[in-house]
Amino acid sequence: MLRRSFLYLSNQRQVAAFVCRNRLARRFAGRFVAGETLNDAVAAVRRLNASGITATLVLLGESVTNEAEARAAGREHLEMLRRIHGERLDANVSLKLTAMGLDVSEELCVSIMQEILDCARELRTFVRIDMESSAYTQRTLDLFEQRFFPPYREHVGVVLQSYLYRTLEDAARMNALGVRVRLCKGAYREPPSVAYPRKEDVDANYVRAMRVLLLEGAYPAIATHDEAMIDETKRVEREHDVGAERFEFQMLYGVRRDLQERLVQEGYRMRVYVPFGTQWYPYLMRRLAERPANLAFITGNVLRETFRSRRRS
Repeated sequence: MLRRSFLYLSNQRQVAAFVCRNRLARRFAGRFVAGETLNDAVAAVRRLNASGITATLVLLGESVTNEAEARAAGREHLEMLRRIHGERLDANVSLKLTAMGLDVSEELCVSIMQEILDCARELRTFVRIDMESSAYTQRTLDLFEQRFFPPYREHVGVVLQSYLYRTLEDAARMNALGVRVRLCKGAYREPPSVAYPRKEDVDANYVRAMRVLLLEGAYPAIATHDEAMIDETKRVEREHDVGAERFEFQMLYGVRRDLQERLVQEGYRMRVYVPFGTQWYPYLMRRLAERPANLAFITGNVLRETFRSRRRS
């Protein structure tokens, strides 16, 4: 129930406007968002790199409503790629097709993506196409397979979500093509007609997809903060002698930093998604939906701030 509430609130503009003006909420968002500017994100990546952790830059914001917004987003991602290259950061970029104008025009989206992928190829880096809600799954995979992957094989990958029933079939197809896949559980509110409604079923499907990708895939990214999923991945890796260099774990900025460091110490590759930008509210709500216990962090800060205010008065 709480998860559904957060996902509902993530789309409420009036609530978003209130929260974004709230000092405490902005401070809490700083736990999960590197900042509002590219400079903030670059500084966060440098800190991660110094700890032996690679990164992926994510500019927050999803569907745009016109061509000018889409092209502006495209230019921002080109700047991200060039900044990563110029400062020799160990990082790449992830983006959503709706931010590149998919809802405005498919050809506009393809045109912007081709420019970004041309840049990635020139700079010898990598772009991950993120997965959005199930309404976009087939469109995203179709464009990926038909327009993006063939000419940019070494420089583009995609994301699959284990809460969707179709994911095992999609994973097998991506493996056959040699696609680099990022596997996550999924953070959108989905109907039971397309997604598992129960967490235990999502987890079980995650393990099945993880095995398929780990044993047959092309450098998969196992994206999870769930220690049970991580332990199972490590068990499969050892049992089948996969090799830690043939995959990487991925986590989100500000989540389980202790576990990130531990995995690096154990010799595993770790990449952290570093989101930044002014449109952090929907992202924050989805993080709370994934782990409602994060509310304890907010509540504790509210109580401390209230207590300090009363003492001053």
